[in-house]
Amino acid sequence: MVTILGQDPEILLAALANILSWLVVTFCPSFLPYLLPHSPEEEEDGALDDSTTRTQCISIGRPGGVEQLRLVTLCEGICTIGYNVKNVSPAPYTPADGFTLPDDCVVVKNLAFSVNYADCTIRWGLYESAKRFVGYPIVPGFDVAGIVEKVPKNNNTQFQVGDKVFGCTLFGAYSNRVVIPAIQLRKIPDCIDSYTKAASFPAVSLTALYALHIAGYFPGGSDEGASRHKFKNKSILIHSAAGGVGSFLVQMSKILGLRPIVGVVGSSSKVEEATRLGCDVVIDKSSQDLWSSALKVCPDGFSTIMDANGVATLTNSYNSLAPSGRLIVFGFHSNLPLGQAMLNPFEWLKMAIKQSNMPKFDAMDLTVSNKSVLGFNLSFFADEREVLSDMFDQVVEWMRYEKLECPNVVEMEMKNVSLAHEFLQSGKSIGKIVMRTETTRS
Repeated sequence: MVTILGQDPEILLAALANILSWLVVTFCPSFLPYLLPHSPEEEEDGALDDSTTRTQCISIGRPGGVEQLRLVTLCEGICTIGYNVKNVSPAPYTPADGFTLPDDCVVVKNLAFSVNYADCTIRWGLYESAKRFVGYPIVPGFDVAGIVEKVPKNNNTQFQVGDKVFGCTLFGAYSNRVVIPAIQLRKIPDCIDSYTKAASFPAVSLTALYALHIAGYFPGGSDEGASRHKFKNKSILIHSAAGGVGSFLVQMSKILGLRPIVGVVGSSSKVEEATRLGCDVVIDKSSQDLWSSALKVCPDGFSTIMDANGVATLTNSYNSLAPSGRLIVFGFHSNLPLGQAMLNPFEWLKMAIKQSNMPKFDAMDLTVSNKSVLGFNLSFFADEREVLSDMFDQVVEWMRYEKLECPNVVEMEMKNVSLAHEFLQSGKSIGKIVMRTETTRS
């Protein structure tokens, strides 16, 4: 790969774009409109109302702060689309001159979508799969819930027009009309009583279950709570246990018979929620020493540690594994700024320093200590539909039998998505932030 001063050129361009946004917003905000690129798929007048037949979405034209989150109306007939929809057009939009709906896809009138931390990193220009498979402009988002609006002429899907569905798209969810492969959708079960609840959990629940899969716990045995993981030590430590992915890791770990389940939270306000979800022990790292407290619970180390924190905890997480233990990595939140809607030059310098301090795991040490480090990102799984489809079926089944519950949901209107990003970045949110694409409650 070509580098500039040892760095990925796209990262350097993202840094420059973010710094430019910060300079303009801070010192000359009147020039802000010049930093908001428009695309030919957008309506020129940009009229927005709930009754329009045109697609409305949140478009990001270039890396930057929350100012890049533009609510736009697309030209007649254009929808948003994920990057893994074949034979239509490159993401994020369908063609302006019309398109033939693939036999395995449907058009969903999307009534709700969730906000994930990944969406903030997409906006900053730091999310690898978004850069690699979409670029700019991009419509972010993974989780959708709504009504099937159109099925293909040769309908090879399990859906009909009017079906209430929910699921995932590989980008494009910040929209009220999305083209999605049917295998990535399910009918909303009766136990879920709103579109906002349905949109709150597909991506985080699949992330949690895949993490437990590569940890060796899923699929389980034939008996309730049994696991194919035969080691005596079944302890698990879950960072951010009250968050989106963390809340499902706690619940699924309980279903799969892991114990003790040790949840880590960042403030006292989240202890009660982590306990209610099923943690046997909750460590509040704002008032307790995390690693000495963890050692008291499991002196011999943990069988599994789930870590999406990054540089702040990875080394200690690895050192706290038991022999045969697995460290599962699926995020790097501490590498990124918390509570910053815009990234100024100092934030980029801090990120560079943190990146230089990322741990490197020695293959010989992994071998002699009998430990494993595994990482993944489901946004790269475009060709692994069957794997995630089976897991989605399991999540829905657990929901139907009330073994899993939806996260706490904070509802907001789509026009307030910039406030949602700021709230998520503050670190004060519990559960999931879900946006409604219409002004009525769903």
